[in-house]
Amino acid sequence: MDCLGSFLGTIVVESGKILCGHVYHKIGSFVKFQSNCDALKREMKSLIDLKNGVKELVKSEEGNGKVPTTQVKEWLRQAEEIELGVNSIQESITTNTENLCRCCLNCSLRCRLSREVEEKLEEVKRLTSARHNFPPGVVAVNPPAKVVEHIPGPSIEGQTTASRNLARVLDLLEDDGVSIIGIWGMGGVGKTTLVKTLNNKLESTSLFSLVLWVTVSKDMDLKRVQAQIARRLNLPIIEDDVQRMAIRLFERLKEKKFLLILDDIWETINLDEVGIPRPEVHMGSKIILTSRSQDVCTGMITDKLLKVQVLSDEESWALFCQNAGEVADGENIKPLAEDITRECRGLPLAIITVGRAMRGKTMVELWKDALRALRRSIPDIRGIEKEVFRPLKWSYDLLEGQNIKPCFLYCSLFSEDFNIEVEELIQCWEAEGLLDEHQNLDESFNRGMALIESLIASCLLEHGAEAGFVKMHDIVRDVAIWIASSEQGSESLVRSGMGLSQIPEGVKWKSLKRISFMMNKITRLPDSVMECSEVSTLFLQRNFPLERVPEGFLQGFQALRVLNLSETSIRSLPLSHVRLDELRALLLSGCNYLNEFPPLGGLSRLQVLDLSGTPIRELPHGIEELINLRQLNLRGTHNLETIRPATMSRLSRLEVLDMSWSAYNWGMQRKEEEGQATLQELEFLQHLIAIYVKLENIPNLPLGYSSLLQRLVRFHIAISGNEYEPVYHLPGKDDERRISVGPMNVSEGRLEGLLMSNASNLILTECTGMSKMCENLARNTHVGFTALKSLSISGCDSLSPTRGNAHARHDVLPNLEELTLRELEFLKSISELIGQLGLRFSRLRFMEVSDCPRLMYIIPGNLSQKLENLEEIKLSRCNSLSSLFHDSIVHNAIPNLRILELDYLESFCRWQMSWPCLEQIEVRKCPLLRKLPLSTQSANMLREIRGELEWWNLLEWDDDQTKSRLQQHFQVI
Repeated sequence: MDCLGSFLGTIVVESGKILCGHVYHKIGSFVKFQSNCDALKREMKSLIDLKNGVKELVKSEEGNGKVPTTQVKEWLRQAEEIELGVNSIQESITTNTENLCRCCLNCSLRCRLSREVEEKLEEVKRLTSARHNFPPGVVAVNPPAKVVEHIPGPSIEGQTTASRNLARVLDLLEDDGVSIIGIWGMGGVGKTTLVKTLNNKLESTSLFSLVLWVTVSKDMDLKRVQAQIARRLNLPIIEDDVQRMAIRLFERLKEKKFLLILDDIWETINLDEVGIPRPEVHMGSKIILTSRSQDVCTGMITDKLLKVQVLSDEESWALFCQNAGEVADGENIKPLAEDITRECRGLPLAIITVGRAMRGKTMVELWKDALRALRRSIPDIRGIEKEVFRPLKWSYDLLEGQNIKPCFLYCSLFSEDFNIEVEELIQCWEAEGLLDEHQNLDESFNRGMALIESLIASCLLEHGAEAGFVKMHDIVRDVAIWIASSEQGSESLVRSGMGLSQIPEGVKWKSLKRISFMMNKITRLPDSVMECSEVSTLFLQRNFPLERVPEGFLQGFQALRVLNLSETSIRSLPLSHVRLDELRALLLSGCNYLNEFPPLGGLSRLQVLDLSGTPIRELPHGIEELINLRQLNLRGTHNLETIRPATMSRLSRLEVLDMSWSAYNWGMQRKEEEGQATLQELEFLQHLIAIYVKLENIPNLPLGYSSLLQRLVRFHIAISGNEYEPVYHLPGKDDERRISVGPMNVSEGRLEGLLMSNASNLILTECTGMSKMCENLARNTHVGFTALKSLSISGCDSLSPTRGNAHARHDVLPNLEELTLRELEFLKSISELIGQLGLRFSRLRFMEVSDCPRLMYIIPGNLSQKLENLEEIKLSRCNSLSSLFHDSIVHNAIPNLRILELDYLESFCRWQMSWPCLEQIEVRKCPLLRKLPLSTQSANMLREIRGELEWWNLLEWDDDQTKSRLQQHFQVI
């Protein structure tokens, strides 16, 4: 019992202590309630001031593109939460003020509020202390930007061409030597699709810390470009200050290794004005830009250019079927669908648009109508004008330069997919008055070439199948025809290449400016006056069945400047054609049956007369009255035997006389006695800049001809009928001054006289007396033939000097750049030639040696110096050749050789050579050549090896590593 009492007593005592402590604490809070409320009010005001200050700081930093840190955002959240809690307490106190004054009745309420005030006071003090302890710079930081933003777009899957381009761009992105990449091509070819695919592919790589995509478009707006970059960087946009925005973008971008894609630019962009750090300074960053214009790309100082080409036939068909659906593969529709696809000529935009327009259409008639519209260049197919024609017209609208737009539209007169000869095109432009008529032909040609290059750079023209030709993409041509059919002053009727057998009826001829019926099957022309008073160009060439031009047909063409009847079967020209007072160009090339002409004297303004390839035996009567004739083309007139005396000398404005492959032989006084024009007549033509003629022998030219030859920009003089190599004469192409000699004996000739002194290119074919000629050159020359740059010797007799032969004291050919030796049966070495003429080959760039069966080596032992400029060597069919060099020659005698071609050789070089610049080797039909004379250094420089696979597999190597390294550069031929 005592124990129980003691236990209970202990419990009561301890419980009392606890109860008393609790009561004491409540009493303390109760007593301090008012002072705590006052303190809370003061501390809360201080916290609110701090909170507002933090918010202002955050707002300021956000203006600089930064975002608040997680710590700051959490502090502000807690401050807002505490403020709400304190406001709630104050509302309770205010609401219960009367009850709180009755302390006896509301003791519990007062205690509860007093406790809440005390707790909030502690929280406020803690949060205030936390703000003062913020480390510097913790308020706001730069926001993280997503490395790549995925951009929806069509897939290039299955498109080999596009995939290859994509792989090429990815390789360039990893090349440290490439900073700016230009991707260009015609509108609708898929440049944007390519870079969209590239952008999305970079999601899975770590090449860049940031990839930015910016669409620029035709009307370039610097602010809009900046805004796109700023949004990508989470930066606020300063709309009224481009310079401040540029500074802000620059500061942000310089922190990153970025890739900037500028899509669809139409003019050069100043990167500094935008605020983009230059990649060449900001190492690792790169810029890709896409444009329709090559000039825009080069204006942006691109390191690499990639032209996006059209799709292949297989890719085009796959893309068309993808958009047209299974209907395109129907039995009756498939042939039409394939023709429609071909009309799109690989242009993805056109293929997609036409394919979608034809999707689900099962009626054959609809497909036939669509094909007709495409062939007639009419935008009748749904979406074709809006989606294809108008976007392509933008390139036309932005063309700058005098007459470049009408020059472009003129190209559409030629047939679909036709290779347009540049010389002919520029002739037509000039005859139309689109080029300055006061310039000479070379100046006009240069201006025309500049316009052509601008059109090519704008993707409105393309290079042709071979040099000297251009062409239009068919869709671009369709757009040009569409423009020309409606533009005031340029209305054209183009019905070329459509298989027509006669001129169509119902045409409004009066409104037309140009007409083209070329490459049809027209058999006859209307024998009535055509009301074509405004037409300046009429194309009728390549209508092979056409045999006659009726007398009345041309009478209505009073304004005609260009008339092209080339490659027709006409027998004669009507008398009415000589009444074409405005005619500037009459083109009759390849009229194989044309041998009758009315007198031409009435064509007083004619500037170009092309009779090449015609069967004429003499020049038309009245040709001497063509006082404004500037170009006379008699190329390939194999029957031309007579040129009447004093005919040429009266053509006072003649600039170009082309008689290549003509039967007429020019001579000196004796020809005049025979009733023929002589070479002396040409001396009186003060405007002459180019001649291509044949002489019957090496003339003994009087000194007066010095001025004639010197003022000629180009000449090709063939002596003794030698025209073994076809010569393509392109006015303005270069300053070629060529002499072709042979077959003939040159030992007693005067080749070393005025002719050779003015020639840049000398071709000797099947000539005898070569040793004597070399002796004459060495003996009679003191300073050398400085103009000669190219020498070709083919099928001639021995070059070995005769006993007592003179040797030149100086290099006879000091500026020789190209040397070709062919079919020289007696040639064992060119040492004698070098010694005899004092040749040093100090400027030699190209050497070709072929079919010299006794030649043992190419580079002789008496060579006094390295061939520093020699870049290319071609060797073929030299069966005795044992080495490239004579044994006494140092191995690095050709330090800058880049290209080496070997054909039909049994041996080449006995030792390894150091070719520090060698880039390309081609080997054909050399089965015994089992080892390439390459050092390890040379092998590392190679970029291309071409040869038969069997030869490659049998090659011997010093180590497998070299073979493995070169395998990637090998191409089978």
